[in-house]
Amino acid sequence: MKNLDSGQHRVFGPLGFYREALALVVPVMLQQLITSMISLVDNFMVAGLGDAKMAAVNVANQLNFVWLVVVNISCIAGGIYLSQHRGAKDEGGMRQAFRFKLILASGISALYFALCLVFPETLIGLMLGGNRESAEIVSQGARFLRLGAVGSLPFAISAACGSSLRDIGKTKAPLAISSTAAVTATILNWLLIYGNAGFPRLEVAGAAFATVIARSLEALAFVVFVALRRPDFAVRPGRILAIDRGLFASMLSKSGAIFLSETAWVISETIVTAIYNGRGGAGTVAGMAAGWTVANLFFLVFPAIHTATGVVVGSTLGAGELVEAKRKGGWIVSGSMVFGAGAAVVAASSTAIVPLVFGNLSPSARDITRGLILVIASYLPLWALLNAQFALSRSGGDTAMGVWVDVGVTYIVFIPAALLLARYTGLGPVALFAVAKISDIPKALVAAWWLRKGRWLRNLAVAGEVGPPPVAN
Repeated sequence: MKNLDSGQHRVFGPLGFYREALALVVPVMLQQLITSMISLVDNFMVAGLGDAKMAAVNVANQLNFVWLVVVNISCIAGGIYLSQHRGAKDEGGMRQAFRFKLILASGISALYFALCLVFPETLIGLMLGGNRESAEIVSQGARFLRLGAVGSLPFAISAACGSSLRDIGKTKAPLAISSTAAVTATILNWLLIYGNAGFPRLEVAGAAFATVIARSLEALAFVVFVALRRPDFAVRPGRILAIDRGLFASMLSKSGAIFLSETAWVISETIVTAIYNGRGGAGTVAGMAAGWTVANLFFLVFPAIHTATGVVVGSTLGAGELVEAKRKGGWIVSGSMVFGAGAAVVAASSTAIVPLVFGNLSPSARDITRGLILVIASYLPLWALLNAQFALSRSGGDTAMGVWVDVGVTYIVFIPAALLLARYTGLGPVALFAVAKISDIPKALVAAWWLRKGRWLRNLAVAGEVGPPPVAN
């Protein structure tokens, strides 16, 4: 792929550039790796309860995934401004961006909490299609969803604090805090799912309690850290609602475009998930969920790409160095594909651990797990490219690209194709997913065309670009 700077013919940057980027993102990758490893262990524990209960927990977590994406949207939108105001050395703007993240993420989480309390059975049922073992899955999944939703607000606090620390290049603290929380969740799962060390055997409910406790401790740790270290974006509790309405509205408009983009993607993922969940029994749901659990080990490349782009390119744009930002952006896009290819090789090799980790699942479920991992491995280079393209566009506040790519391709190509495949073919869950994801190729082509327009090359910290000056803390 050509470098985005037409005046530069160098596709890849110097090794020093990538060394500096890796030094920045290694803690982010380690955090994602540890969290994913813990999730793998948790799934191993839940798998011991049988296909149906594992399926129930993972269907509930598929719904949680939708909520997590929406919370992440608020953090991405606020992060665009936080990174650029950091480059401009504007602490007031950084604090406004943090307020935006915290307020919006908390409001979204409060709404999700209410939905999980009132309609858990309905939500779980929507994800199962015509699964022939849906009754038990709905019962267990609704219980997990209702109990686990208590941790939604603590997670919003952690997401706002953790993402803001990464936006200013402080990645070690989020690594330490979130990794400790993940280890805590694993220990609590071991104690509460099976009733070890004298604790009651709570099975699915135990997994939910472990998640809530760990998330609450994580949020407390982030609050204490921010209060003691006072990073540039920190605000006093009594000043959290002291928002600059003009800047808040500007950030909200950016989040609206990102919301349209990410919602289209989430809808597409939810539709295809409901389709393949309906192609079989509990073993199908458990096998696909197990495959995603292993695959998440290798998705660590995605937050790494977003962090590197936000900090390196966003700060450069905020400092007014647009030509340099364009050059560095091109290097990140090129390097991301190599990064994704390396992850793909390791992911394909990981199929060897499936019988060891998921020995309690049925043979058919394990076959589905292996097949899904191989399909995901084949798409990793493309997905790494897409993540770099989206991160680059958003670093300069160009959120319209996501609408064109995700909304356009998803509703014109992906969803109609998935529904036609489900209606007129007998493809199994893995094959259906593999064919449906071919739609990501036109996404990357549209994104490359859009980036060449250069609309993302903007300094959002310049007066007049983001509204009136931010208020003081």
